[in-house]
Amino acid sequence: MFEGLWYAALYGFLLAFAVGPVFFTLLETSITKGFKAGLFFDLGAIFADIIFIVIAYFSTSKILDNLRDEPGLLVFGGAVLITYGLTSYVRTARSFLKIAREHYAVTVKTNLPSLFAKGFLLNFVNFGVLAGWIGTIIFANALTSSKQGVILFLATVIGVFFTTDLVKISLAKNLKSKMTPRVIYNTKKFVSITIIVFGVLLLIQGVLPEEMQQNLPSLPNTIEQKK
Repeated sequence: MFEGLWYAALYGFLLAFAVGPVFFTLLETSITKGFKAGLFFDLGAIFADIIFIVIAYFSTSKILDNLRDEPGLLVFGGAVLITYGLTSYVRTARSFLKIAREHYAVTVKTNLPSLFAKGFLLNFVNFGVLAGWIGTIIFANALTSSKQGVILFLATVIGVFFTTDLVKISLAKNLKSKMTPRVIYNTKKFVSITIIVFGVLLLIQGVLPEEMQQNLPSLPNTIEQKK
């Protein structure tokens, strides 16, 4: 039951540094809005992960077939990411004065439920994350000899992943005093462009299903589209 937990811990740690839309947005949120804001955003993203894990755990073979036979899912996810990134970029380009006011304000109101929803949706629309968790479950089954062992493996991955994220959020918060409005403005634009790039890559995988099928076996090895 406890086989492979060292692998699970290492995998969870590495997963926290996988570069993707959530990764950049988490850092940007933590820097500009503080620890609590970053925490709620991350909890939303983790909640989406848990949903994907539950779905993958009970429907692994069906999901793999759907990802191969329904590239429209990837197209939809890519379109959502591109739309989100473009909207965020346009809003940022129009809001430099607002950023400056918030930066120098004594207190800044933060909508924590909204940040939770933002983290959840940004992660949930990325179907590459689902493929990655399917691969993780296959990996867990190879290392453990029981269903309880697989569940413990996945719980360890999530636990180490979340703990590492907390450290990232704390370190990002320490940078806040060094962030000028101009740096924050450019960071927000960079995050938006990054999200658009990941959306385009996801869209290409959906538009070119043959290439997607060829690359699908490598998706479980990393969850690069997640963070």
